[in-house]
Amino acid sequence: MDPLGTVDEQPGIPDDWVTRLGTDYRYARWDGSQRLPDLTADEVLDALSEDLLEEGDVGSALMRLLQRGVPRADGRPGDPMPGLDALRRRLGRARKEALSRYRLDDVLGDIREELAGIVAAERRGIERRMAGGATDSQDTDTGLTRLAAELAARRQERLDALPTDVGERIRALGEYDFLEPDARDRYRSLVERLQGTVLDAAFEGMADAIRGATPEQLAANRERVRDLDRLLGRRLSGDEPSAPDVDEFLARHGAFFPGARSLDDIVAQLAERMSAMQSLMRSLSPDQRAELDSMMDALLRDDRLRWDLAQLAATLDQLLPGGLGDRMPFRGGESLGLDGALQQLARIGRMDRLADQLAGMDEPGALDDVDDDEVRDLLGPEAADELTGLRSLARRLEQAGYVERDGPRLELTSRGARRLGQRVLDQLFARLSRDAFGGHASRHQGLAGERAETSSQWEFGRPFELDLRGTLRNALGRTENAPGPGTARVAAGGRRILLAPADFVVHDAEERIEAATVLLVDMSRSMLLRGCALAAKKVALALQALIRGRFPRDTLHVVSFAYSAREIPPEALASVSWDAYEYGTNLQHGLMVARRLLARSHAVNRSVLVITDGEPTAHLEDGRVEFAYPPTRRTISETLREVVRCTREGIVINTFMLERSPALGAFVEHITRLNHGRAFHADPEHLGEYVLVDYVGRRTGRR
Repeated sequence: MDPLGTVDEQPGIPDDWVTRLGTDYRYARWDGSQRLPDLTADEVLDALSEDLLEEGDVGSALMRLLQRGVPRADGRPGDPMPGLDALRRRLGRARKEALSRYRLDDVLGDIREELAGIVAAERRGIERRMAGGATDSQDTDTGLTRLAAELAARRQERLDALPTDVGERIRALGEYDFLEPDARDRYRSLVERLQGTVLDAAFEGMADAIRGATPEQLAANRERVRDLDRLLGRRLSGDEPSAPDVDEFLARHGAFFPGARSLDDIVAQLAERMSAMQSLMRSLSPDQRAELDSMMDALLRDDRLRWDLAQLAATLDQLLPGGLGDRMPFRGGESLGLDGALQQLARIGRMDRLADQLAGMDEPGALDDVDDDEVRDLLGPEAADELTGLRSLARRLEQAGYVERDGPRLELTSRGARRLGQRVLDQLFARLSRDAFGGHASRHQGLAGERAETSSQWEFGRPFELDLRGTLRNALGRTENAPGPGTARVAAGGRRILLAPADFVVHDAEERIEAATVLLVDMSRSMLLRGCALAAKKVALALQALIRGRFPRDTLHVVSFAYSAREIPPEALASVSWDAYEYGTNLQHGLMVARRLLARSHAVNRSVLVITDGEPTAHLEDGRVEFAYPPTRRTISETLREVVRCTREGIVINTFMLERSPALGAFVEHITRLNHGRAFHADPEHLGEYVLVDYVGRRTGRR
């Protein structure tokens, strides 16, 4: 492929990667190695906005974003930033690949072969010495020769009588007096290696502790295991060990549990060390399991310590929720020896623990507890880089001023709330037809304000907002373009045009209109259960963004009502959460609070927008809330009295009903009859469009 081609020259490439090089473009097929630009704070906030608006908690919304990842804005396949779920899926695939690659048909086969090699080396040494003795027999005493031959024969007989069981063979060779130094060294090296493999699977450093240990040192090892078993046994029986008890244990044996500070830390380290061996035991056939048990008995000649370790494993197996080690269904074609099997099982265990850690996170700060080296070792450097990118999301939001920290919590700032509101507003505008919102012309043209789409002849005293096109059209349209009083001469396109005062046209300006609005949002339990809560919150944010950006002289108050009513500060809109257990629809109190807020405004146009899904079920009586369902006549009456008070003060009430119940319809009909406002039936999905169209229509004189 020509590196400096054009799109037309490469018609067979469906997905192109483009990098700007001066004035040229470089195209190459996407192979996953190209680096996508880092996500901006705006993109991060947009990606978590739905969850944030639904629950109102930045930390929870960000945590869900970290789990699922950040999708591409253009909807194409692939994520700019894969999430923790993607990392878990990759762990699952790696685990599955290991299980489908290996098999556990004879995990002691390599040890069996190594033992056979040691025995063969000993036989060759015996035979070599016998051959050398026969050559020198002419010069030596025949009695000594005969004795050496008998000793060699007895050694060969002992070697012939070695059991086939690996553990029994190791035990028998331990009692055998090797004649060949190389065979003796190989046997000792094998035993030390196996002790390290088997014993360190239970306790890190246990093999070093018992290798060449004195009886007193072996007793200390047994005491350590028993002390730990007693601690775990107390937890198992419900008698949780106290912190001083654990501290005393760590003071005596903490070297075997580096970094542990609690019993939970000790249990976690034990489970990690011992699970591979227990999983191996459960994954073997009964005959293989018996042979491995026999080998472990041979390696750990201290029977009491062996019994103590078995007891500890049994206690830990009961204590852990899922038991200590699971059976692994290896089904591949590549055979594993003991070392390889334990390594693969330990690796699978690490994958499972990492997957559980990623799945169990409940706040973004928990990402700091994930070991980057562990992720890099299990999934590769790319996954570690992705984890670093996920950690940076909260920092980007903080640097942009969208969130701030309050101790461990993340809180949305006023700037972040404004950004969310603008996003919701943009989404609602995008769903409306192109001409749903035009200029803000009112029925009367004013002398100042926003420019309108219409023009009119200029008069003395009006602002000179020249409509050049209309002015030239008037001049060219006159039948006689001749000089006269007050004319001016201009040149256009090589032609001279005379302008008269009557030709001048100026843009009309909208009359400045101030409006004060209270958005009354039903926050009762039914709004949450019917899925209306998120739509209502979006309306509040969008309306706030609309007024701030396009009608800055207007004022907006948001009041929530359920059991009682309260004003919500604009900066708290995005993070407000619905109380799922708050009963009541106290519209009377909501209208009362709205009326008091509007009384402070000097605006002539004052209105209340009510968003609700049910008729009133609560009202104030002598300063106390009276709740009843079904609603009582008293509640309906007191609410309508408040409607009358609003009407007397010139406050228009427009109601948006999210439920088509006959009772709610009848009640809202009473409101519109008393107040002369309007009523709308709206489903939650299109509520925002209804409210914005109504607001702008009233604001600009369009209905």
